[in-house]
Amino acid sequence: MAKPSHREKILTEGLRVVHQHGFGGASVRDIVQAAGVPQGSFTNHFGSKESFGLEIIDLYFSNSQQVMSETLLNDALPPLQRLSDYMDRNRAHLSRDNMRNGCLYGNFTAEASDHSEPIRKRLIEIFAEVRSALTYCLQAAVKAGELPTDFDCEEIAGFILSSLQGANLMAKGHRDAEPVDRFKRVLFSQIFHRPSFK
Repeated sequence: MAKPSHREKILTEGLRVVHQHGFGGASVRDIVQAAGVPQGSFTNHFGSKESFGLEIIDLYFSNSQQVMSETLLNDALPPLQRLSDYMDRNRAHLSRDNMRNGCLYGNFTAEASDHSEPIRKRLIEIFAEVRSALTYCLQAAVKAGELPTDFDCEEIAGFILSSLQGANLMAKGHRDAEPVDRFKRVLFSQIFHRPSFK
């Protein structure tokens, strides 16, 4: 009888451990202990810690893709409501641990992109996909008359992505959601505000 695979357990528990302690701060020993599996199980399933890191980034991203599908890319909802919902869903995710862990993408970008070119490239691809979904949502807002016709959707999508990552990092440092809340307030009251669109 074949031994059951510990791969999924290592990925799920490993993602949690890395999110809490950082990629460098989480040893293979910490990961297998959290998963309750022998240390050899890790090397059986992952060629290196770097390849494991890439897989947990993709596991985290699969959840992000679902959130984007239900919010930014959901044509059944008014466009700016989609963006608001997207930001609220992200805030709720970060709030689960009182902002202690932050966003896994931002954490990896700050910590691992200098040491792993494959991880850096994967993060860039993910950020590009998020920016594309934001652009799509903003373009829908222009078509719906929620934003002016001269609104630079691609530029503002890049601004939202960068600002949200910065706000997430500040929220992590302060252990407080206010930086994320402030960014949303400013975005909707100042960036999207046009007298003719009241």
